[in-house]
Amino acid sequence: MHADYRLVMGPPPLADYLHLRRAAGLTPATEEQGRAGLHGAWAACHVLHESGTVVGMGRVLGDGGWYFHVIDMAVLPEHQRRGIGDAVLTALLDTIRRDAPPGAWVNLLADAPGRRLYERHGFTQTAPESLGMGLALG
Repeated sequence: MHADYRLVMGPPPLADYLHLRRAAGLTPATEEQGRAGLHGAWAACHVLHESGTVVGMGRVLGDGGWYFHVIDMAVLPEHQRRGIGDAVLTALLDTIRRDAPPGAWVNLLADAPGRRLYERHGFTQTAPESLGMGLALG
């Protein structure tokens, strides 16, 4: 990651979280959803540009022992390809390695733009044995 960026452990402010989700192409969240969920993560980090702008983030949901799910990986498009996503994922995985018992299972849902990043960090596809499934409650 370039020197004009700084990784901060912890979630970004709510407004920045909501903006990053929209700008990076993730499903937009409402303020109510963001406020309720933002601090519910097992681990989180974000990246600040020297201008003070939050330009990247990632979080982990987990039970602290066995299961960990990487979520909210996002980098503003104009700051991509500068090692920000790699730094965020590295920080999150290092936190799991340091604080979770050996043998923890880490998973994520990999949209096409992030797949190469995740593969570089050792993630492999689990299909056809396991498939990601979802249910949006209306």
